[in-house]
Amino acid sequence: MTPGSSTDVLLALETSCDETAAAVTTFEGAILSSIVYSQIETHAPYGGVVPELAARRHVECIDHVARKALHDAGRTWHDVRAVAATQGPGLAGALLVGLNYGKACAYGLKVPLLLVNHLEGHMASAWMGRPEFPREAVVLVVSGGHTHLYHAQKGAHYRLLGRTQDDAAGEAYDKAAKLLGLGYPGGPLVDRLAKQGNPRAIRFPRSMGKRGSLDFSFSGLKTSLLYYLRDHADWREPGRLADIAASFQEAIVDVLVAKTLGAARRTGVQAIAVVGGVSANSRLRTRLGEECAGRDLRLSLPPMSLCTDNAAMIAAAGLEAYRTERTAGWDAESAADLSLRVDAPIGPNRADGRHGPPAA
Repeated sequence: MTPGSSTDVLLALETSCDETAAAVTTFEGAILSSIVYSQIETHAPYGGVVPELAARRHVECIDHVARKALHDAGRTWHDVRAVAATQGPGLAGALLVGLNYGKACAYGLKVPLLLVNHLEGHMASAWMGRPEFPREAVVLVVSGGHTHLYHAQKGAHYRLLGRTQDDAAGEAYDKAAKLLGLGYPGGPLVDRLAKQGNPRAIRFPRSMGKRGSLDFSFSGLKTSLLYYLRDHADWREPGRLADIAASFQEAIVDVLVAKTLGAARRTGVQAIAVVGGVSANSRLRTRLGEECAGRDLRLSLPPMSLCTDNAAMIAAAGLEAYRTERTAGWDAESAADLSLRVDAPIGPNRADGRHGPPAA
């Protein structure tokens, strides 16, 4: 499949959780616009994402967000030559909104529909604007819902090296912020407070698991924080609170850095990428930068705008599906528990490779 005009664009949609996002890119990968509508104010009073509220807000906002993305890109619906949407994983109702809107757009415009795994989208952000970054790399996907280590290889091959056995790192941040009375979302708030504290003030546990394991576990760290607050009545004092935040964060970062470097040693690769919402964490970025520089490892950290959920990363993964003609049929469904295919190339979504509306 080859676009026919210099004005041809891909429209991408992302609604896996609590951001309604749309992006417009060229078929060479240039980002013309990226719009993200955040629902933080909707969910903050509850201390976390309420799935039903998230789905309702997506319904209310998605058409406006998509139209704004086209407007800001200087394009119209007539210029759209393919539509990419997140298929999963994520919240069932939220995914349904984005996928069905994408289907409607693709059907009405008679263009291909491309379905993207949310994790593959995050990983694609490691190469956005960095085509020279090695295709073979260890990729840490770290967010509120995921903490995974992959060995990315040429030809869209992914080998799972490790994953969390309980809480994801971002989830641990949110739970810590709730315990500390900081608010929601927890990651940025803990990170900001930690800058004022001593990361060595409190020795929270680092769960490394069995020798050589690349899996993660953060539930014990969360429990340790709970017990510390129970046993220390002075924890609310400003200086003490900052030390707690810094020490808690350091425990998470120590594990993430150690496991990621261990994965690089095991695979023999010379490149590391970190993607997902927690990749915006200032301490994680600093520590990995220092460690990679000292080991002559190349490091890819997406710009802040591409760390959290966005549609530009869905577009990047969608373009790869477009180039290999992996189009989806109109009977395709969202999948809240969608897994990333590993140890093999991502196969076609539709055996016949056709696209556009079904014949009348």
